[in-house]
Amino acid sequence: MQEKYDIIGTNYNTTRKADPYLFDKLLKLLSPDFEGTYLDIGCGTGNYTSEFDKKGYWFIGIDPSREMLEKAKNKNSSITWSIGKAERIDLLSESIDGIIASLTLHHWQDLNQGFSELNRILKPKGKIVIFTATPNQMQGYWLNHYFPKMLLDSMTQMPAYDLIESNLEANNLKIEYIEKYFIQPDLQDLFLYSGKHHPKLYLDPNVRDGISSFSSLSNAIEVQKGLTTLQEDIASGEINNIIKKHENTKGDYLFMVIKKNHSSI
Repeated sequence: MQEKYDIIGTNYNTTRKADPYLFDKLLKLLSPDFEGTYLDIGCGTGNYTSEFDKKGYWFIGIDPSREMLEKAKNKNSSITWSIGKAERIDLLSESIDGIIASLTLHHWQDLNQGFSELNRILKPKGKIVIFTATPNQMQGYWLNHYFPKMLLDSMTQMPAYDLIESNLEANNLKIEYIEKYFIQPDLQDLFLYSGKHHPKLYLDPNVRDGISSFSSLSNAIEVQKGLTTLQEDIASGEINNIIKKHENTKGDYLFMVIKKNHSSI
């Protein structure tokens, strides 16, 4: 079976790079040590995995896409890269000191089984750092004005906060800390809402090709129509009114720090 990112991964690194702000945040929240072993689940082409490696931390990168992992290996051969999914991880129980899962939850086929596996391989005092968006946050994206069906499909695919929390609790994991992330104007990792402050980004097919919502969901007619309207609104300045109408305090994405729940032991 061909994975979604076997197709998207062809030119993925053109627009998807490790963003310094996001990396520093992941580093701070994970707080790894140089003696530990860490996992990047759904690592893609390993942009963030490689940044941790550059700092001297020992990381393993796992992803279901061979195309993505080939690019990761070509970029950094010192990291262990393995084909796999969150639901089935070929690592020993309690062998990992910490895990990052960045923009990957919505690609998992079974959230409960995925968290079960992460709990199994995580050491008792280990930590999981998740970077994701919730449907509630995505309702505030101005992209909804131009691509309502595409965004609805994306929100349907994205696990809600309550669903994440309940599946974590079912697997002896608990959320210890959350932090909203608002898109920074100088963001270098061009994922779905990266054009929040720079609408012209979405007119670039290379940018759209690196975003699964644009490149994989079956909304080609709506996307083309939405792009035409967006281009017209950028030219007229109407885009500024659309953006202003969608201002909110929900955050665009969310960091979650998760640990094992020892209270039941």
